[in-house]
Amino acid sequence: IRCWSNIPFITVPLSRAHGKSFAHRSELKHAKRIVVKLGSAVVTRGDECGLALGRLASIVEQVSMLQNQGREMMIVTSGAVAFGKQRLRHEILLSQSVRQALHSGQSQLKDMAIPVLEARACAAAGQSGLMALYEAMFTQYSICAAQILVTNLDFHDEQKRRNLNGTLHELLRMNIVPIINTNDAVVPPPEPNSDLQGVNVISVKDNDSLAARLAVEMKTDLLIVLSDVEGLFDNPPGSDDAKLIDIFYPGDQQSVTFGTKSRVGMGGMEAKVKAALWALQGGTSVVIANGTHPKISGHVITDIVEGKKVGTFFSEVKPAGPTVEQQAEMARAGGRTLAALQPEQRAEIIYRLADLLTDQREEILLANKKDLEEAENKGRLALPLLKRLSLSTSKLNSLAIGLRQIAASSQDSVGRVIRRTRIAKDLDLEQVTVPIGVLLVIFESRPDCLPQVSALAIASGNGLLLKGGKEAAHSNQILHRLTQEALCIHGVRDAVQLVNTREEVEDLCRLDKLIDLIIPRGSSQLVRNIQKAAKGIPVMGHSEGICHVYVDTDASVEKVTRIIRDSKCEYPAACNALETLLIHRDLLRTPLFDQIIDMLRVEQVKIHAGPKFASYLTFSPSEVKSLRTEYGDLECCIEVVDSVQEAIEHIHKYGSSHTDVIITENEKTAEFFLQHVDSACVFWNASTRFSDGYRFGLGAEVGISTSRIHARGPVGIEGLLTTKWLLRGDNHVVSDFSEHGSMKYLHESLPLPQRNAN
Repeated sequence: IRCWSNIPFITVPLSRAHGKSFAHRSELKHAKRIVVKLGSAVVTRGDECGLALGRLASIVEQVSMLQNQGREMMIVTSGAVAFGKQRLRHEILLSQSVRQALHSGQSQLKDMAIPVLEARACAAAGQSGLMALYEAMFTQYSICAAQILVTNLDFHDEQKRRNLNGTLHELLRMNIVPIINTNDAVVPPPEPNSDLQGVNVISVKDNDSLAARLAVEMKTDLLIVLSDVEGLFDNPPGSDDAKLIDIFYPGDQQSVTFGTKSRVGMGGMEAKVKAALWALQGGTSVVIANGTHPKISGHVITDIVEGKKVGTFFSEVKPAGPTVEQQAEMARAGGRTLAALQPEQRAEIIYRLADLLTDQREEILLANKKDLEEAENKGRLALPLLKRLSLSTSKLNSLAIGLRQIAASSQDSVGRVIRRTRIAKDLDLEQVTVPIGVLLVIFESRPDCLPQVSALAIASGNGLLLKGGKEAAHSNQILHRLTQEALCIHGVRDAVQLVNTREEVEDLCRLDKLIDLIIPRGSSQLVRNIQKAAKGIPVMGHSEGICHVYVDTDASVEKVTRIIRDSKCEYPAACNALETLLIHRDLLRTPLFDQIIDMLRVEQVKIHAGPKFASYLTFSPSEVKSLRTEYGDLECCIEVVDSVQEAIEHIHKYGSSHTDVIITENEKTAEFFLQHVDSACVFWNASTRFSDGYRFGLGAEVGISTSRIHARGPVGIEGLLTTKWLLRGDNHVVSDFSEHGSMKYLHESLPLPQRNAN
């Protein structure tokens, strides 16, 4: 706790030795001293008729939040010249309109010319109003702000430099936010660009260079430069080939083409980059980002400090491998080559991968052992997750069998004709299957998922990005290496990529121009987080697996306990495990009911009573907190229903549309249940655990989808395909089919080509 003016505030212990910039975005959360530079386009409105008050208020709120965390915040603000220009234009227009109205009449108002305004006069007129606004806003957060105006001469005079340095340190010590600007009312015109040649020389001729000079002078950890573009692009923003550069390294300037400067500021992107590189050489990390976008400006500064993928991050440490954007582009190119292979060639790749899983099992199991030992030593994984992490010889053998099933069933998956129509004479239309594009599969604690998903992507001709949990890093590395070894036999090694960089899942979900479909494999919380984070990319999956088993009055005594035991106890952490047991009211206090309860007790399943079930009991188990609970353990809820119709209504109200089962010998009741339950998988007298791609004969699955469009249930090869239309004509034009045209539509269905019987 530190105190100033008898007002205590809490500080967060944030410190590091200055002298070297942060190497990765994830380290930015350790930044203690931060400079935020606001460009003129950020401070002023788009119509240049005043300040962007809402945007400024949001920036002040974020700076205040970080200041109250114990960080030392400084603001370098532009906007005085632009704000003063707007004020002076308004005054000139007002005075001219009054004079002309008095002497010339209203008709000449439209011919008024606004004189060219001198920048120094604009700065003098705008500076006081701009600072007054900042003071009023920071006061709302009980934070004091102080104004400092500097010129280039202040940095070249040693005494003035020491005075400035001392003033800033004293303000920061007192928890005051310094607001710095060039004193544009007295600054000389900018000189030719003769500086920026070394760490010790930089002229302050705009607020970009001022922010860089100040950041190095004050040994700042982070400089955030906010402008009206998302960051640094390899070509001028808005051009067809422009791509946002996520990380910029010294020496990359030759790969960038700069455009024009900001609409109201003094510097352009080239000035920002030069200033940023100078600050980086001085030991300060830099991020250039958009401070004007309405969807992100409200949290852009805090997002940057949290290490999120916003704007362009300047780093001196170049990673050994490709960026995730480059990996996605490699996967797309590789996927297109993969889709162009013959079906037999794709099958050969999968057969080769299956062989490698068994041939290299010793190496795979050794890598998996390292993961298990590290997880146990750190104690960060629960027992069910450790079980998922573990590989064994039998698991690898099962994987190999599943992969061979995929290879055998993939012969006519891509390019299969599913509809043929004769539109008119010599004009035939076909609908054929094609890959979706680039898949991003995010999985945790399940290294066996990697070869399964890879095989499905290969069979369907899709490019694949894989993001595994760090708890399975060693296993994933060897399995991915074997996958690429198999792909090499037909020259498509890059089609499957494993993301090894420090990319956060949330950042991956924003790559909407590079990724076509996200498939999460893991906990319901992981799926929910990805569904929330995905920006414009469809997500295939289910957030919960609340599976029901309904025991009807006509249920077989022999079948009930077997199916319930298997559904709940065989693998309670699975998404297709039983979570709620619905029992017909007439079965209460019967031998069958007693057998169910006894079996659950023997299996050590904790029972939670639903509201209706609890009302029938004098001494009931603990009443369930919610009927929408996925336990993922040896726990389940028991509830009572009066009929099959009530069971269906309960499932629709509290279920997750995953897998639901009826146990009965009454075929009519069973068919009613099968037809009316609106879930991805609906079973009669079978365990919920059959809801699985391997058990369905799909070879494997990328996941189970509860979505109502595209794929639903266990998703195999078919769920990773979409379609395109092929029209073959001979000089056909639409005008020939008009009322007086020479041709007529036939729309005849044509027979489909014979599918491969193998």
